[in-house]
Parts: sequence; C-alpha cells; structure tokens
Amino acid sequence: MPHILSRRAFLYSWACAPALAARSAPIAPSTTITLFNGRDLEGWYTWLRTTGRDDPKGVFAVRDGLLRVSGEDWGVLSTRAAYRDYRLIVEWKWGGATFGARSDKARDSGILVHATGEDGARGNVWPESIEHQIIEGGCGDFILVAGAGRPTLTAECRVGPDGQYYWSKGSPAVTRDRGRINWWGRDPAWEDRLGFRGRRDVERPTGEWNRSESICAGDSITNVVNGVVVNHATRSSHTSGRIAIQSEGAELLIRRIELVPPQPA
Repeated sequence: MPHILSRRAFLYSWACAPALAARSAPIAPSTTITLFNGRDLEGWYTWLRTTGRDDPKGVFAVRDGLLRVSGEDWGVLSTRAAYRDYRLIVEWKWGGATFGARSDKARDSGILVHATGEDGARGNVWPESIEHQIIEGGCGDFILVAGAGRPTLTAECRVGPDGQYYWSKGSPAVTRDRGRINWWGRDPAWEDRLGFRGRRDVERPTGEWNRSESICAGDSITNVVNGVVVNHATRSSHTSGRIAIQSEGAELLIRRIELVPPQPA
C-alpha cells in the first residue's frame, strides 16, 4: 500500500524545507543538474515580501516552457537544496512590463548564490547571499546581501570617478562586506532609468536572450555575461547555499537554469 502523507505532515515538511536543506550537505554537481525543467517549479519555493511562502498572483510561473518572473512583487524563487562548486548557467531576457517604484527605472532583477539562513532576512525580501546582479547597464555586478551575517568578497579593484569599486585585474585587492563591486565595464555615468545602455554593455537589449553564468569554485566566484568574464572575486565568506532568482519590479523570462561542474572561464 503506498505511503500517503497527511496534509499536516506535508505542510510541515514543505515549511521546513529550507531549514532541512541548510542541514543537508550541499550538492556539488559531477554532471549536469537541470534546475528548471520547463514544466513546473519542482525543487523550488517562493518567498514574497507581502505574502511570504504564498504566491497568489503567480509572480513566479511557468508559461509555454518558460519561467516568467512578473516583477510585480518583490521576492525570490529559491531552490530547496543547497549547492557548492558549480557553474550556474541562466539564460534569460527582459519582458516588457515594469512595476511600482521601478516602473520608469532600469529593469532590475538578479541571481543570488550561496543563499543561507532565514527567508526575507534583508528587508523581509532577500536571504543573506551574494548577488550576480541583472540590471540594465550593470549585469555581472556583485552585490553583498546581508542577513544575520555579512558576506565578504575580495576583488582586484580600481576606484572609478564616481568613487565606486570596479573589478580591474591587476589592481590592488579590496575586501568588501557591503555594497557593490561593479563589473569592469559598467558606465560611470550609469543612470537608473528605463532602457539605459552603457558604452561597453555586454548584455543584450530588451527582448533578446542573454546568458549569465556564476562560476563558484571553493571561495572564488566568477561572473560571465554572454561569454565575457565581467567580474571575479576570491576569499568569499560563503561557499555554498541555495540559489535564488529575484523579482524586483521588471518582467524577466528564463528558458534555462542548470548546474555543471565548475570549469574555468
């Protein structure tokens, strides 16, 4: 006779999934692991700032084989399992819709790696993590997302005319526990406006497919956008954790999310 969980037991196991994942040994891929199957959100759960684990508006939904992130509420779609030592590949493109305070701002989203601890630890929205930024003009920036603790990274950086840090191979090493490490070609004249394009941007315009990769090997992280190495850091305080996709005011469509062993860029 098949074993059937009671509703109470099922809800308990669902609610405790992140805590159980945190106690489980992180998975290091030895072959390809497909995280998005094109049919449903198996292996994932949602966290939204307004509704917690519930997603009544379908902010994260599968349509016609694509993962649609509507952007109309702020939150994440997170893996239930934790991972380490991988090359994460995400193929994505911007949709047309924007929402709320960011309706006329640069389209914004992100990929969180090494997420740990409580859901919504930062502003009841983000988990403690290291972000591979996806934003018009800034794809590949590192953002350090604090939770109960503060993630740290060390990167070779130059200081731009705007006083911000930009990855620059061969420059002095800087250790950061907050803020952002910009990708090397981010335009210092970047403006937070819809459709912004910088002189050196390597991400493609709205409606065209992009490929973002995070190569996490030990305590190093390398960000690659459309085949170009755009950022690199070492001495990461976080070397494993959940993987999450952000919803942050702009529609995003995703056709591929997978892990492979972390070959060098």
